[in-house]
Amino acid sequence: MQFSEQWLRQYVNPALDSEALGHALTMAGLEVEGLDAVGAAFSKVVIGKIISADKHPDADRLQVCKVDVGATEPLQIVCGAQNARVGLKAPCALVGAKLPGFDIKEAKVRGVESFGMMCSAKELGLAEESSGLLELPEDAIIGQDIREFLDLNDKLFTLKLTPNRSDCLSILGVAREVSALTGAVLTLPQSESVTASAGAKKQVVVQQSAECPRYTGRFIREVNASAVTPAWMVRRLERGGLRSISAIVDVTNYVLLEMGQPLHAFDAAKFQGDVQIRFANPKEQIQLLNQQQVELHPDMLVIADDTGAIALAGIMGGASTAVSDTTRDIFLESAFFTPEVIVGKARRLGLSTDSSYRFERGVDYGNTLFALERATALIQAICGGEAGEITEVLAPLPVRKPVTLGMTKLVSVLGISLDEATVERLFNQLGFHYENKAGVFTVTPPSYRFDISIEEDLIEEVARLHGYDNIPAIAPQDIVTMLPSSEGTLSRKWLSDILTGSGYQEIVSYSFVDESWEKELLGNPESIPLKNPIASNMSVMRSGLWGGLLDTLVYNLNRKQDRVRLFEIGATYARSAKGYHETTRISGLAYGDANPEQWAESAREVDFFDVKAEVDMLTNGRAEYRAAQHAALHPGQSAQVYLNGVAIGWIGKLHPKWQQHYQLARGAVLFELDVAPLLESSVARYVAVPKFPPVRRDLAVVVDEKVSVRALLKTMTEANIQYVYDIALFDVYRGKGIAENKKSLAFLVLMQDTQKTLTDAETDAAMSALVELIVRQHDAELRK
Repeated sequence: MQFSEQWLRQYVNPALDSEALGHALTMAGLEVEGLDAVGAAFSKVVIGKIISADKHPDADRLQVCKVDVGATEPLQIVCGAQNARVGLKAPCALVGAKLPGFDIKEAKVRGVESFGMMCSAKELGLAEESSGLLELPEDAIIGQDIREFLDLNDKLFTLKLTPNRSDCLSILGVAREVSALTGAVLTLPQSESVTASAGAKKQVVVQQSAECPRYTGRFIREVNASAVTPAWMVRRLERGGLRSISAIVDVTNYVLLEMGQPLHAFDAAKFQGDVQIRFANPKEQIQLLNQQQVELHPDMLVIADDTGAIALAGIMGGASTAVSDTTRDIFLESAFFTPEVIVGKARRLGLSTDSSYRFERGVDYGNTLFALERATALIQAICGGEAGEITEVLAPLPVRKPVTLGMTKLVSVLGISLDEATVERLFNQLGFHYENKAGVFTVTPPSYRFDISIEEDLIEEVARLHGYDNIPAIAPQDIVTMLPSSEGTLSRKWLSDILTGSGYQEIVSYSFVDESWEKELLGNPESIPLKNPIASNMSVMRSGLWGGLLDTLVYNLNRKQDRVRLFEIGATYARSAKGYHETTRISGLAYGDANPEQWAESAREVDFFDVKAEVDMLTNGRAEYRAAQHAALHPGQSAQVYLNGVAIGWIGKLHPKWQQHYQLARGAVLFELDVAPLLESSVARYVAVPKFPPVRRDLAVVVDEKVSVRALLKTMTEANIQYVYDIALFDVYRGKGIAENKKSLAFLVLMQDTQKTLTDAETDAAMSALVELIVRQHDAELRK
């Protein structure tokens, strides 16, 4: 929102200079993004009138002019501008004037004395280019300071408004805010109701009253559409960021900037039938004022006549009914369209207009009729014409529901003591209607404040007007106590410490990933799409972490890092018939040599079992691995990881097709596990240190290749055979003496009794029980 300071001070003039006013607005939440002077700094430039212009005796392109600057005698000035002529009024820099980049002194130009300089807009710093002297109107007063005449001592404020403060998208809205902040008197623009002198009245049919609950319009006949827009209005428009187009359009834009109410003027002669407010018909088209031909969607509200759509409601008018210099009769429209029906429509068509920007955020529906009267009066003052009666179609308007504010809540949130009288004063400054009963305020927001809907909004208003800098910064105080920590639950840092201690580096990647990763890399056809992705390659939520690890691997390889260890702990997302689910997982990747390069050990590539060792540490050796296939993993080198009989993740070597896809020279090994099961831990229990020595026995058995070591260990340990407290594998043998598809496994068995030394009979009985168990359940044979 950009506006002229002088225009603002016409409605409210606080005793603050420009910088102080800007600071007050910023501290109240209306950030002043820019405060710039309208014109460059210069001095001693007045309005001069050329009273004679004679050819220079020694230069064909120069003239020796006599210029009246309001002094006793005219000045002699040599001028080379093409448009210099007798009777022209233009800026004249006097001797001693300081212009942008140079000073004016007495000089001789080709032998003729010159006591000043006639100026163009470029020389005054008002334009980048100019073709001649800046021509001034006939009513310009000779000798008047040009800065005063052109209001060049004005400054431009640029506000960076948040979307909820649509009430400040006008001079009137900002003036209300300044009045509330400073207590300065607010002088509203005056416009008495225009007397209807023309009998014409247009029939208006509003088919979508919910989307357009208020529509007003009137005929203005016999206007002079070619009238010249007053210079003061042109200046205010330009300083508000709008260019002058024509008198009638300029008036509608002026009221837009002044009151925040978009208006539109139609050429009444181009109307066919009644005015209709309806949704667009299927495949209906319209040519807009910018000459853009668009196909409308059925959810777009239009202004139409019997021929079809003639304007896109709240966004832009149509070319078919545009006002031109030959227009004689106009139909002036002022309406309220709900934000919901306007929002997003302009963007869908690649448009951005001042009208849609305001309607999307909310326009004051209580100001619709007054804005029409204001625009009518300005049009009549500039273009003449006779106004007809106002046609108004009114439906139930949005209800501004009362909002309650309790003093207890206010003091609790702000942390300062305020009395009820102070709060009442602040609400009065804001123009809020309220009731106060026992310290509970019931406030009815005005029609222009769309942002007041909950108690916290009122607390913010009180804080803004009281002054954020008047609220002391008090450090919070609390009693610091140690939080409880369950021995049955480990921390995520414990997992990170294990992997960082093994040479892994942690990464953090986006939760938004490419849809192809989900479908092809992770084999997930039911990915969760984002409604508004930040990029085309980040369109779905991830169900696994491997995509980010592989991308980071490629990034490191491209920077000559040939040995990479990465891990990530992050959320993954899935959906089912019951809804969406979020699971925290830990994932790792190993690439390159198993160990850093060194002289004492031969180089070898990292393999499945190297990474399995890390997974065993993460699971405290409790993991069980079952061969299974995954879309991202090598079919013969992948397994699903189980903990307590429940699948918690995967481990395996990257599939050759993905190795080729990522252009990896060597294979990568990956794993991914659910974090929650890994953090479960049994509470440590004290066991007395035995006084008697343990007994070791070795057990060698022959089993089928398909029988896993873990299955044998599980069978023997879960049997809880008396005296047996530890069993471990120490040898695997295949070869001579062992049948094909068989293998020999050797286990050490440790036995102990805490009360006495074990006898041979007791250890033999325990070993016999173990042998009988594995023979029966796994068809094992004692190795001979």
